[in-house]
Amino acid sequence: MAANDTIADMLTRIRNSCMARHQTTEIPSTKMTRSIAEVLKSEGFIAEIEEAGEGINRHLVLSLKYKGKTRRPIITALKRVSKPGLRVYSNRKELPRVLGGIGIAIISTSSGIMTDREARRQGLGGEVLCYVW
Repeated sequence: MAANDTIADMLTRIRNSCMARHQTTEIPSTKMTRSIAEVLKSEGFIAEIEEAGEGINRHLVLSLKYKGKTRRPIITALKRVSKPGLRVYSNRKELPRVLGGIGIAIISTSSGIMTDREARRQGLGGEVLCYVW
């Protein structure tokens, strides 16, 4: 599938896998998807990231996390904010707070991909890629 929006593709794959209660999900590996996966891992939304495949067929295998006996997904929602057709930028003063700080916004800054909290701490603005909660 040749999606020109790799981020939306990634979020959709994670969303679908969570709903189907899959243990892992595969997403095509790019610098961007890897960075977003790293942020999700550091924020505790996913358990593990593994790289598999060779060359152009490289992909990331994300291990998803669930809560309790009912296996409720840790990730309740993923929302794409900035799209290829409509980029959404935010300066450091206007960085969004997701659900009053319960969720995270993933921001693409000049210093790399990070959460809204980290960007605020470093005094950076950037492109608001997505919300996760």
